[in-house]
Amino acid sequence: MRRPGGEVHEALRGARPTSYWLDSPGRPPARPPLVGEVTADLAVVGGGYSGLWTALLAKERDPDRTVVLVEGDRIGWAASGRNGGFCAASLTHGEANGLERWPDEYPTLDRLGHDNLDQIGATLDRYEIDCSFERTGELTVATEDHQVAELRDWADGRDDLQFLDREAVQAEVASPTYRAGVWERGGTALVDPARLAWGLAEACERVGVRVFEHTRVDGLSRDHGTRADRGLVLRAERGAVRARQVALGTNVFPSLVKRTRLHTIPVYDHALMTEPLSAEQRRAIGWANRQGIGDSANRFHYYRLTDDDRILWGGYDAIYHFGGRVRAAYDHRPATSDLLARQFFDTFPQLEGLRFTHAWGGPIDASTRFCAFFGTAHGGDVAYAAGFTGLGVGATRFGAQVMLDLLAGRPTERTELEMVRTKPVPFPPEPLASVGIQATRWSLARADERQGRRNLWLRTLDRLGLGFDS
Repeated sequence: MRRPGGEVHEALRGARPTSYWLDSPGRPPARPPLVGEVTADLAVVGGGYSGLWTALLAKERDPDRTVVLVEGDRIGWAASGRNGGFCAASLTHGEANGLERWPDEYPTLDRLGHDNLDQIGATLDRYEIDCSFERTGELTVATEDHQVAELRDWADGRDDLQFLDREAVQAEVASPTYRAGVWERGGTALVDPARLAWGLAEACERVGVRVFEHTRVDGLSRDHGTRADRGLVLRAERGAVRARQVALGTNVFPSLVKRTRLHTIPVYDHALMTEPLSAEQRRAIGWANRQGIGDSANRFHYYRLTDDDRILWGGYDAIYHFGGRVRAAYDHRPATSDLLARQFFDTFPQLEGLRFTHAWGGPIDASTRFCAFFGTAHGGDVAYAAGFTGLGVGATRFGAQVMLDLLAGRPTERTELEMVRTKPVPFPPEPLASVGIQATRWSLARADERQGRRNLWLRTLDRLGLGFDS
């Protein structure tokens, strides 16, 4: 049902064009920038989840190791503070993607992913990080008839998945668009993503990590001076870090290892946050078990409740800008906010009249295999992880472990994985990148309109190992 433009405009009127999570009175004060020169055993670049987990785990592995973390803006200000807060066990952007790419080692990847999620929960308890961690699982819903059979086949014979027919899924969450669902109970936790980042930064400092904000690194090189160790130098505007080793958690931003830059592109994702629901509105939708929810389309929505009963609603309209540019001007896109608001009220018509308090966007680092890749440079003294493609809230901790394993130079179960030893196919340069991405977006939309049937372009990408099917 198409909602009148006036209703949608009224629902969005006054919505703040910034992340709800970051727009919090609990945001810690800014830390000072790096001024002058410091030395460390390990320098970590990036104050999002990748960098924070790497710094914290490095100190847990070796408390005597000196660790410095530098962030170009504020802790958690980019993707780590703008996402939906779905902390998934999956390391491969879902089971289907993992089985398609690494069928032989997928059982190991699945086990490592669930262990990783368990360890995230244990870390939050150990450091008393309050980020509203709720291990409620995720509900995948069918909104088209052809998706029902796909969900039934997925859940068939599985103890970890519960298939819900129309009546059962409606009993969980009331939406006229739902035809069926699968509840995966153990594989997803929900978090307040900004409070997770802030809590990890505080934990880092408690174990001795030095954290600098507003310190943009613009160069990485080998120190060719007379020092015996001849380490690495990170150059910033007003200072430098000299370190034996470096871990890069810059993800969507241009990598300091230039040869990896074509392995990711920035894709802008957008989200809305509602005002808190009244008790009557909560009763109208149910949702007593507070699962995270995603629909089964190629262009899918993700949504969840917050701890004060707001609804975050995001996804669907992923946007790539020509040239792969990352710009603040792209964070707010009124046309996408309008579209998302219409789709929200189509899903929950009983919430007509609810208003949105925040509408925001931000770039995610997409790779052609839709999950992270890893590697080293500078003779093994620099490690990187990138390409999480929007599912990095949980997987970045695994990526941090991989980076530390690679820097240690000793084989581990993680470093022996084909997933870790191989790289995704790089994206082509412009204008081919834009042409291919737009063709793929159009084709995915057509597949959603044609009962999931994939056209020649998508089938070709599938054969090349570049296809995406959420």
